[in-house]
Amino acid sequence: MAELFLLPSLAIMRKTGLLFLSLLAFSACAPHRMTETPNVNTISDRQAERNNREIQEEHRDAINSYQSYTSLQYIDRFKTIAIQEMNLYGIPASITLAQGLYESGSGNSELAKNANNHFGIKCNSGWTGRSYYKDDDNKNDCFRVYDTPEESFRDHSNFLKRKNYAHLFELDKNDYEGWAYGLKAAGYATNPKYPQILIGIIQKYNLDQYDRPEGTVQKIKREDRVFKQINQNIGKADQDSIVKATPASKLYTVQTGDTLYNISKRFDLTIDELKTLNSMADNNIKIGQKLVISK
Repeated sequence: MAELFLLPSLAIMRKTGLLFLSLLAFSACAPHRMTETPNVNTISDRQAERNNREIQEEHRDAINSYQSYTSLQYIDRFKTIAIQEMNLYGIPASITLAQGLYESGSGNSELAKNANNHFGIKCNSGWTGRSYYKDDDNKNDCFRVYDTPEESFRDHSNFLKRKNYAHLFELDKNDYEGWAYGLKAAGYATNPKYPQILIGIIQKYNLDQYDRPEGTVQKIKREDRVFKQINQNIGKADQDSIVKATPASKLYTVQTGDTLYNISKRFDLTIDELKTLNSMADNNIKIGQKLVISK
């Protein structure tokens, strides 16, 4: 049965609820077709190349008409959607824009042009959309494909609505420094300079001009709405996020014939410990899946 944790809706109980929520959290990294995406570790170079050509063909018109962005052009193009996401969920627009600029090379990266993926969000076991393969942490890592850049921005917001990021939504929606350091602490990126990188981009381009404060009542309503959505995400697959922030020496790739039981015995863990390390809601595993096998 999937893990269930209810966040309190009353402001006076919010701190207690979030403390308990944080104790359940482990590091995570970041939404539709009804077939399972091929696993990153089982796809061959030839399959990856063929898949990517199909994606490029589907997006041919957009790719052919694509014009490179400068950083200022990128900001002007996507500031409206960043502000919209901020007003809905409380993620500072400056943070969203800075991450987009950094992760996509101001919208000029291979993933941004071919897959409309502006935040480098990878596939996980719950992703049923199209995929694009590119060497990253591993060879032929699987990245999500979107029909439009706006879908990527929305998925970025949805990706952050997970239990290990929940405490960030208690911050003011114009507290970009708190968000920058909080993202790193919650496991969003492995680069130790990630907060400074985001803050530097925000200050260089004055991105905080797009952030807006909110009143106490507005904040409480927004937090309650977002926490309800986070509760609904608890127990859903976030495996790739954990894996991205975990050293390779602490990972095991599931092989044919493996079960959660024999893997746990092999690494001197209980099944419950193994499930906790990987934020698993059940005992289901699949070939090629990466599991954290050490604290």
